[in-house]
Amino acid sequence: MSGIALVHDYLLTPRGAERTFAAMAACWPEASVHALLCDPEAARELLGERPVRTSVLQRLGASQGDFRRLLPLFPLAAGRLLREPVELVVSSSSAFAHGVRPPGGAVHVCYCHSPFRYAWHERERALEEARPWQRRPLGVVLEGVRRWDVRAAARVTHYLANSRITQERIQRFYGREAPIVHPPVAVDRFSLREPEDYVVFVGEVTRHKRVELAIEAALRAGVRLVVVGSGPDLERLRALHGERVTFTGRVDDETLVELVCRARAQVVPNVEEFGIAAVEAQAAGRPVVAAAAGGALETVIDGVTGVHVEPGSVDALAEALRETDFERFDPLRVRAHAEGFSAEAFQRRLVKQVATLAQAGTDAGERAGATRA
Repeated sequence: MSGIALVHDYLLTPRGAERTFAAMAACWPEASVHALLCDPEAARELLGERPVRTSVLQRLGASQGDFRRLLPLFPLAAGRLLREPVELVVSSSSAFAHGVRPPGGAVHVCYCHSPFRYAWHERERALEEARPWQRRPLGVVLEGVRRWDVRAAARVTHYLANSRITQERIQRFYGREAPIVHPPVAVDRFSLREPEDYVVFVGEVTRHKRVELAIEAALRAGVRLVVVGSGPDLERLRALHGERVTFTGRVDDETLVELVCRARAQVVPNVEEFGIAAVEAQAAGRPVVAAAAGGALETVIDGVTGVHVEPGSVDALAEALRETDFERFDPLRVRAHAEGFSAEAFQRRLVKQVATLAQAGTDAGERAGATRA
């Protein structure tokens, strides 16, 4: 038995968690790569020609738009994802990847972006967003996933958290300790440019991202808002606000960088576990107006690299957008802060933590074996 296996939930679109996994994979270039589902184009963008081993669910042809229909099947598929014995598993999980069952008793270190939100801290929102006839069966499914999730967490040797709020949730939901390693941000993609007269939101257009709150605040403040991203709530919001708000949909990297670098500021209306987009804005020297909770408390320095506002308050966000003099923020100082979250810094911290935790897990296993003997 030898080797390392790397595991991610699903490689369907290159978003923050997937880009973090790509940075993780670069730390162990000889490791095998596994995911429950994989879109070949997205995988090539993230991992080059590196092969990805998928679960049996891959045969069902799920995509980013409809993979959630497979929710009841993910726990079983995760348990059967790894087939070959290895010495170390490093998983990247915001849902099911931490539930892999590696043959041969490997040490398993899980980098947790968040415990599965719809089984835990956003369960009620998931039920509200479902159609009325779906709510009861969905509630039953989510309750079963929650029970599975606790059992899966007990099998993980060690956890790492991407932020303080994730660390607290791991402790609350799983009863486990988790050192923090902030995720990587590709700060070198962004540069200082002259801002134009708009503010930007960047992220998936879903209800839990609170895009509608940002829209309402921008309209009250009389500020032009550009919403960059796609998602299940995009068409509804575009139909409601398309005449007064710019919706770009998903854009390529070059366009994204240009929109972020040219914005007066970036808006983060929801509570993020970490919030890579907020750090990307700071890498462009642009201040961030963010809900004062979650990852923003670790990534945005109030009054120095941005402004904290009361979470969930349209009035507070509108006031900040209307009254803040965004020109007073020093772009060089804002960018210097973002550089502390670079991919290189992440990789150094991750490799060091995994090595320490893997050795601790190996030592514990050897002590247990000696005791049984």
